[in-house]
Amino acid sequence: MISVIDYGVGNLHSIVGALSAIGEDVKVTGDINDILSAEKIVLPGVGAFGDAADKLKETGLMDAVISRAKRGVPMLGVCLGMQLLFEKSYEYGKHAGLGLLAGDICPMKDDLTEKVKVPHMGWNSLVFEKPSPLTKYISEGDYVYYVHSYYAKNAGSSLSAYSEYGGLIIPGIVSKANVFGCQFHPEKSGEVGLKILKAFSEVKGA
Repeated sequence: MISVIDYGVGNLHSIVGALSAIGEDVKVTGDINDILSAEKIVLPGVGAFGDAADKLKETGLMDAVISRAKRGVPMLGVCLGMQLLFEKSYEYGKHAGLGLLAGDICPMKDDLTEKVKVPHMGWNSLVFEKPSPLTKYISEGDYVYYVHSYYAKNAGSSLSAYSEYGGLIIPGIVSKANVFGCQFHPEKSGEVGLKILKAFSEVKGA
């Protein structure tokens, strides 16, 4: 059973549909008790980092998610959900994240060295940085679908795969022990995305 967290800032239909398509049982929940007993957790999200972080705090879900991650429960953050895994964001101010991964979420436009459009929207290929359980069914050079204006800067040792855009290294997949993130949308990335979700579904908890 994979628990998809509903905290009011995500379009859950696509990610639930993708997980169901690979044969996984999925429960959409905003209940703390469900999260505290979850076998695997997916943290989705769209919109602004600060608003999402505030909603996680207000509902008590932030502490529950951190607790489960520290107990070794496999966790996958998607898009904004991935960004929330990091220490802080500079999106419209400075906001604290979950702190499960080291690094900052920063505006792409401030660091671009080439003239490209922001947001980074569309298909881009992945370059592998280090092995990750999420990449076992895909190949370097496979394309995934992005929609974002902020990126994980200084992701450090959690960087597993990236895409290049406007002279930037955009962390696409991050991994640290049982905590994983995809900046792109695996649920919108066709067969490649389904393979990534399948790999996550097979990760064993501590």
